[in-house]
Amino acid sequence: MPDIVMPRLSDTMEEGKLARWLKRPGDVVHRGEAIAEIETDKAVMDLEAYDDGVLAEVLLGEGDVAPIGQVIATIGTGSAAPGTSPSGSAAAPTPVASPSEPPAGSAAPASPLRRAGIMTSPLVRSLAKRHAIALEEIDGSGPGGRILRRDVEEAIASRAGEPTSSPQATMAEVDIPMSEIEEIPLSRLRRLTAERLSASTQVPHFDLTTIVDASALLALRAEMNSATSREGTKVSVTDLIVKACAKLLRSHPEINSSFGGDKILRYRRVNVALAIAVSDGLTVPVIHDADSKALGEISLEARALATRARAGRLTLEDLEGGTFTISNLGMFGVDHFTAVINPPQAAILAVGAARQEPVVRDNEVVPGTTIKATLSVDHRVLDGATAAAFLADVRDLLEHPIQIMI
Repeated sequence: MPDIVMPRLSDTMEEGKLARWLKRPGDVVHRGEAIAEIETDKAVMDLEAYDDGVLAEVLLGEGDVAPIGQVIATIGTGSAAPGTSPSGSAAAPTPVASPSEPPAGSAAPASPLRRAGIMTSPLVRSLAKRHAIALEEIDGSGPGGRILRRDVEEAIASRAGEPTSSPQATMAEVDIPMSEIEEIPLSRLRRLTAERLSASTQVPHFDLTTIVDASALLALRAEMNSATSREGTKVSVTDLIVKACAKLLRSHPEINSSFGGDKILRYRRVNVALAIAVSDGLTVPVIHDADSKALGEISLEARALATRARAGRLTLEDLEGGTFTISNLGMFGVDHFTAVINPPQAAILAVGAARQEPVVRDNEVVPGTTIKATLSVDHRVLDGATAAAFLADVRDLLEHPIQIMI
């Protein structure tokens, strides 16, 4: 009976969350057919069957997490459930039970781990191991003494009153009673963001800021959008900045690089990533080969990526391969900020809001519109002069935006 295991769907994936079963026990499945949706550290992706047969048993409930390689379902060769058509659609889907917490009164799943008399699931063992909880010391509340996930979570919570060795305890942990605190579990996206950006803070970096006279840039954008208003397509400031940076990354290949331990990795392709805020965190989809794409292509692709990001439907291809990142918070009225470098890239450009203020042109002070742009750089890869030269060219190109189109 073939096993279905939690697959590795990205290079950084260590575990996956079963977002939704697309098939139920008793349904006919065919090789290559999507049977479930798996939420990885980067996106929600389809899990395809590797064999023909009938879905015999599911061992992971919707919303539960399992490490790579854990068996989450089995495919048998038996007959389909009553009411199942050859296409695999069941007339009465069977509810999925979580392996860590079976419904009250039901029997435990057929394949719990049994070591030294301990009955539990691989998921619960993984949770206990992560928090250094000895399963031998826990009285299971499940059928036959089976240790459930909530049993381990209670053991973890019981440690709340123990002294912590972390020097970074928050004021809420020290001074405020837990009864006055709402605990909000980290989403997988928020946890991934925290892990990656925590790693980024260990990178020796520096920041450079320039002020762009954006009057010509905004005038060109308005003219282009007016000309294409009937088609309903609009170019954003971010689109123009992506095109400008992509063009300059070809002439400044040292920026389009990353630190490789004992070497510098210089990328042959220019793939510009865009930081996009979504409901449960931050995601950074990628416009691949942005230097070879027309502004209109970049604009359409950026909107498509933003739409898929907010719907939680980005693919692995959408998220992989970025070589440089742009984060624009101008639409939120933020004048200036420094962005955290997106590992393993060497640089990120933070763009603020356009503000009307006096500027100097031809030795005269005149009304104008400015944008502050800050380049954050991995000092292991780049030095100040190299980064400054790139940022100066970004400013010059944005101040003479017709060159972006050439």
